[in-house]
Amino acid sequence: MHLNTTDLEERKTGKDLYHYQKEAITKIFKRFEEARDDYHLLYQLPTGGGKTVIFSEIVRQYLKHHKKKVLILTHRIELCKQTCTMLSEFGVVNKVIDSKANLDDHKDYSCYVAMVETLNNRLNENKLDISDIGLVIIDEAHYNSFTKLFKFFEDSFILGVTATPLSSNMQLPMTDNYEELIMGESIESLISNNFLSTAIPYSYNVGLTSLIVGANGDYTVKSSDDLYTHSDMLGKLVQAYEERSLGKKTLIFNNGINTSINVFETFKMAGYPIMHLDNTATKKEREFILKWFKKTPNAILTSVSILTTGFDEPTVDTIILNRATRSLTLYYQMIGRGSRILKDKKTFNVIDLGNNFHRFGMWGAQVDWQKIFKYPNYYLDNLLNDEELEDNFRYEMPEDLRIQFSKTEDVFFNIKKAYAAAIKIGESSKVVLSRSIDQHAKICTENSEDVYDALALANQLGDDIDYRIDQYVKCICKSTKNFTDWLKDDYRQKLRSHLLANFDTIFEEIFGYPPED
Repeated sequence: MHLNTTDLEERKTGKDLYHYQKEAITKIFKRFEEARDDYHLLYQLPTGGGKTVIFSEIVRQYLKHHKKKVLILTHRIELCKQTCTMLSEFGVVNKVIDSKANLDDHKDYSCYVAMVETLNNRLNENKLDISDIGLVIIDEAHYNSFTKLFKFFEDSFILGVTATPLSSNMQLPMTDNYEELIMGESIESLISNNFLSTAIPYSYNVGLTSLIVGANGDYTVKSSDDLYTHSDMLGKLVQAYEERSLGKKTLIFNNGINTSINVFETFKMAGYPIMHLDNTATKKEREFILKWFKKTPNAILTSVSILTTGFDEPTVDTIILNRATRSLTLYYQMIGRGSRILKDKKTFNVIDLGNNFHRFGMWGAQVDWQKIFKYPNYYLDNLLNDEELEDNFRYEMPEDLRIQFSKTEDVFFNIKKAYAAAIKIGESSKVVLSRSIDQHAKICTENSEDVYDALALANQLGDDIDYRIDQYVKCICKSTKNFTDWLKDDYRQKLRSHLLANFDTIFEEIFGYPPED
């Protein structure tokens, strides 16, 4: 498979190729020339980098220089349609093989686009002649549904393309199906050259120890629904939106339909423009919702994974991860939905309500994809579990709340340190909570003029109190949900009682004079 440099310049149709796309095509064709006809090559490029543009140009060049045919495989109908459209822009006449396709004329085409399950059925029924297919391109190659088709293409060159060369199934690593990985431009490079927007991250620590890991290696929908439909989490979500994305076009990702519906109802009751979308929506409903989302500047769309691939809406200003995931691929796919650049959009917000930043690192940071591709189990085994993640947390007050405690230099209280100090001198662990309540009472008093102001401030310390109790129960190794919930309620009551009984005394100790009547 030979590629001349003039081949990349003479094309009159399709999109202009960027320098890094031309370099990728040259590298891939070089492997075509050097490797066996049945070689399996994987190419990685971040979401938004133009993978479809690259492989469409590869198809055009391949068909120009070879008499064999090309097959492009996708796993979703949206990707199938987008691929068909892009190929047409590049002047490649193609036939879509879907459940309704008439295959009587398939021999008249040199390029096919098909979904995995549909093609699998047609091949098993011997309704498609694939003997002359020389190149198979697999879009979103990290999905394992494609591997069932490899047996039909034992003599074909297979090119997989993906943003994240890590298999969706831990039992079927990509290194077993692909012999080599070629890495494209990094996110960092695409951002610095103005091909992608910069992500502005905002993280809200969330206790995830109630989540259950399912057979697929990620958190179960039920355990996620139980956590994210709780009033505290819904309140935290609205608070995060109001602090970081008010009035901006916002896309919210959830792990369960029940969670997304609760999110929809919560935001609707608050008076915000929101719609909900999941895979049960009809084609007509989906088109209506996405059209509304595109046209409405301050629209909020809450969804359930359905928009992680095959969805391109550059006007998205904020991505909210209202879920936790153990999937690196899903993490990059979700955030990538906001990374498309526009003339007046150079940045976008990412609000993390699932400790995903702590687990995977910041989106856009350097990732050694070669190492992940070659040693996926090593990577997966070294991911932090939820207990380890939360051990590294330190509660930070939101900016608007911290302003209300501006007279206090340091509002943090280290439960672990206080516990270790108490145990070291033989004190009961209960003194740790007493000292924490004393500190909370002090900072409330220090920033108040009277006891009513102090009680109002105490009512806003819910997240800080929950964090301290969670740290405490870990120290004493007693963390049943009922006991933890009881401790949190008891703490709040004791803090209020302490302020009511001791406000004047604490105030005078701080300021050297009693509060005004």
